[in-house]
Amino acid sequence: MKKVILKIDGMSCSACQNRVEKYLNKQDGVKASVNLVMAQAMVEYDENKVSLSDLDRFVSESGYKSLGVYNKKEEEKKDNTLVYLIILAFLIILIMYISMSHMLCLPVIPFLHMIKHPVNYGVCLFILTIPFLIFGFDIIKSGIIKLIHASPNMDSLVSIGVLSSLIYSLVNLILIVSGKNILVEHLYFESSSMILYFIKLGRFIDKNSKSKAKEAIKELVTITPESALIKINDSEKEVTIDEVKKDDILICKPGMKIAVDGIITKGSTHIDESFITGESIPCNKKINDKVIAGSINIDGVIEYKAQNIGPESTISEIVRLVVEATNTKAPIQHLADIISSYFVPGIILISIFTLIIYLILGKSFNESIISFVTVLVVSCPCALGLATPLAMVVSIGKCAKEGILIKTSEVLETIHKVDTIVFDKTGTLTYGTLKVSEINNYSKYKDKELLSIISSIEHNSTHPIANAFKEYYDSNINVNNFKNISGMGLHGIINKKEIYIGNNRLLKKLNIENKYKDKENELEENGNSIVYAVENNNIIALIGVKDIIRSNAKSTIKELKRLGKEVIMLSGDNIKTANIIAHEIGIDNVKANVLPKEKEKFLQEKIKQNHIVMMVGDGINDAIALSCSNIGISLNSGTDIAFSSSDIILMHDDLSKIITLLKSSNKTIRIIKENLFWAFIYNIIMILIATGLLTPYKIHINPMIASIMMTISSLTVVFNSLRLKK
Repeated sequence: MKKVILKIDGMSCSACQNRVEKYLNKQDGVKASVNLVMAQAMVEYDENKVSLSDLDRFVSESGYKSLGVYNKKEEEKKDNTLVYLIILAFLIILIMYISMSHMLCLPVIPFLHMIKHPVNYGVCLFILTIPFLIFGFDIIKSGIIKLIHASPNMDSLVSIGVLSSLIYSLVNLILIVSGKNILVEHLYFESSSMILYFIKLGRFIDKNSKSKAKEAIKELVTITPESALIKINDSEKEVTIDEVKKDDILICKPGMKIAVDGIITKGSTHIDESFITGESIPCNKKINDKVIAGSINIDGVIEYKAQNIGPESTISEIVRLVVEATNTKAPIQHLADIISSYFVPGIILISIFTLIIYLILGKSFNESIISFVTVLVVSCPCALGLATPLAMVVSIGKCAKEGILIKTSEVLETIHKVDTIVFDKTGTLTYGTLKVSEINNYSKYKDKELLSIISSIEHNSTHPIANAFKEYYDSNINVNNFKNISGMGLHGIINKKEIYIGNNRLLKKLNIENKYKDKENELEENGNSIVYAVENNNIIALIGVKDIIRSNAKSTIKELKRLGKEVIMLSGDNIKTANIIAHEIGIDNVKANVLPKEKEKFLQEKIKQNHIVMMVGDGINDAIALSCSNIGISLNSGTDIAFSSSDIILMHDDLSKIITLLKSSNKTIRIIKENLFWAFIYNIIMILIATGLLTPYKIHINPMIASIMMTISSLTVVFNSLRLKK
């Protein structure tokens, strides 16, 4: 199955979304999810049965238009709607003045006097209504087409209301021209104009507000520069980003952006990666370190080899994941979808029923038709359709900016239910590589200088402990007469001084009295491997090396426990090592000596006990556990298989983002429930008013007010969802 995202034109409410989705899913070899907010359809299709042109045709057959495959860098078409709205605003004021000045005791235009010149009055209002019919023709056309296709939507409701009011007024105008001046009070051209104007105004505001929900995605798209400096022999040349090829050597100077993902081959600098990591402090980068496209070079000149370019880049992958996530549906959205599918036909029936009841009760045809139009116009499936997807788009985009990549909307909804969080130890709670944890310096050297000396000797070793010192390596320190002393350590001469690096067995071999045995025992009790440094037969340092805990692990665990979550650590290490780490972090529940299959069994048992389990891990041995948990989170430093098995990726390996994730999910679900509540309540109350059931309490509205109220209902949902951006 191939996956593609199509841009869809013409969708205005949830009924439109449901129509396209149902029609696409009816086709053999097609599975689709349509997003009203993004105006997109994420489609999986069998290339042996369906082609891209077939998908475009299916969209067209459903009554809408496919704009082709989504391109994250495509420019929006110039929209002149605002200009038309400003011009028509003056016409609306003129129409309202002509039709209502006599009621407001304002000076009446003499030749347009309603009683004295009824024909002039009616013809003028009709002529002024024509620009609004042209401006809103897309709504009328769409509504009629959807009715013909037996899939009525919001446009259908508006079209029936506008055309009913317009035709009724035109018939009366013809009769007025023929001499029946009494009908001049039954002209409602201003209602048709007002309805179309406020619907278009509302959609313009709605479109601009919804575009704010997509800002995070747009910002990610524009992060990468459009050009790059490429090194050709000993010169440099500026090229477009599309001209860069894999393995090209690029140059980045202070203040410039990294053009593509790559590895530094020359120089060192500080890089601002805050756009993806959320970390405001620039990080030091040197030879063999990775750089990400879009990050800003602060203070050094570097050369780097292009690795991931175009669609393979980190940013492209992030955008793809975010866009796909916003095109998936959360379970909570299905309720709104089901209701929306019955909503528009139900409203049409209610409006017809209202018209018939009014006529049976002896109400005038004028009053009956007005109530009929009001019911159609005031009902708003848009609010129901926007309630869930808009909040999801805002939240997923916001999380992406925080360095949290969520693969589906369903995952974001499930997170707030999580009660158990299981952590892998190595590479998740710890860094997964040996690092210097404690330095006991007994020499005249400063710590940094001491570590550089040790690193220069360890640089020639292949032992795992050597990795703990590689970040302190200084290429300016020359090591002579390097020797590897098997099982004990290393030897080298620096500045004519004989240096030994090794364990306590090395001290015995050198006949050196160990005055620091107690300190050694203390370090070993804390899970350290021991490294002694000896210079000219004197111990100059005792260093503890271990897989140290991540900087924010303790605070994250503490906050998770405060939030009432059960925290568990799973580890393949022995129980002693696992307990040392767990105790230091603050985890009470530890399972050690567990194999990958045993991790899976443990998680499945938890799920069977009705726990919602989140698994946080990295590495190939966590892939099974990540895939079988309710929510799987992998760190960005993990393996590709861990990525594919997980539901969420933490781009900066920042465990504190789990707290951000939990809070985002809680707030998103709260906002969605508020949206659905207000959408339901609005429609219930406004339909009751429009049908006239509250008239005995002197509560009633006309079509013009109904169109304004419908706009307000949609904007309430939009602005409530945008609160998630804060």
